[in-house]
Amino acid sequence: MQPNTHPLQNAIPWMVVLAALLAVGAWLAISPEGVLGKVDAFGYAVCHRLEERSFLLDDGRQLPLCARCSGMYLGAVLGLAYQAFVSGRSGQLPGWRRATPLLLFFGLFAIDGSNSYLYMLKSIYPTGLFDQLQNLYTPNNTLRLFTGMGMGLGIGVALYPSFQQTVWQDWQAKPAIATWKQMLTLIGLALVVCFLVLTEWDIVLYPAALISAGGVLAVLSLVYSMVWIMFMRQENAFTHWKQLWLPLLAGMTLALLQILVIDVVRLWFTGTWGGFPLPGA
Repeated sequence: MQPNTHPLQNAIPWMVVLAALLAVGAWLAISPEGVLGKVDAFGYAVCHRLEERSFLLDDGRQLPLCARCSGMYLGAVLGLAYQAFVSGRSGQLPGWRRATPLLLFFGLFAIDGSNSYLYMLKSIYPTGLFDQLQNLYTPNNTLRLFTGMGMGLGIGVALYPSFQQTVWQDWQAKPAIATWKQMLTLIGLALVVCFLVLTEWDIVLYPAALISAGGVLAVLSLVYSMVWIMFMRQENAFTHWKQLWLPLLAGMTLALLQILVIDVVRLWFTGTWGGFPLPGA
């Protein structure tokens, strides 16, 4: 005899599917027209989208994310994809020695971000307290891209093994980035991506726009999928990807709902899908 299950438990998959359809429908309804308009709605939820801090297509249209956020989410996607290719179901972080470059990247991200923010404050308030604070250097989009990429690699390297360890019954207790060769290869690939983006060719920027904005949804979806699995007390209960359709759909739905809420609030507050309006601008 099959054990009895609570009716609500049987209804959960249908509720998640319905919620997903409603969330996707709402995203399609409120987001701007066109492919880039749709992905703008992802970037809009996490990025200031200031035009002067963003890469532009040849027609003058800015990417969905600023240079720093573009680098960060490109790096996160690259880190996740690379580990999926080389690491299987490895579920541990790299040792602290191999993690040293990532810690360095985090420090550079913090320094460049703080310096850039100070520069922006001084441009908004040309006289006052901030005049007494000196910038380390003049910020630029090249540095924003590189430091964002480094931070994104750290996100991907941390998120991938966390997901494996949460989900799989047969996850492997070894680092997902297990050797210096793997770490240096990942960093090398990130440098290649950065230099390609810096060409500012449309043939590069257009897919970079789609991947980076899609990375916002992907990262949030993976995080919320893990939250869903832990909430449902299903840790290490899965052996095949087909079994993950419900947690992944639930994670994507929660991520999309978060994006929608932030989009609606920001749009109501600013009245524009463009960059966040600055005081005195």
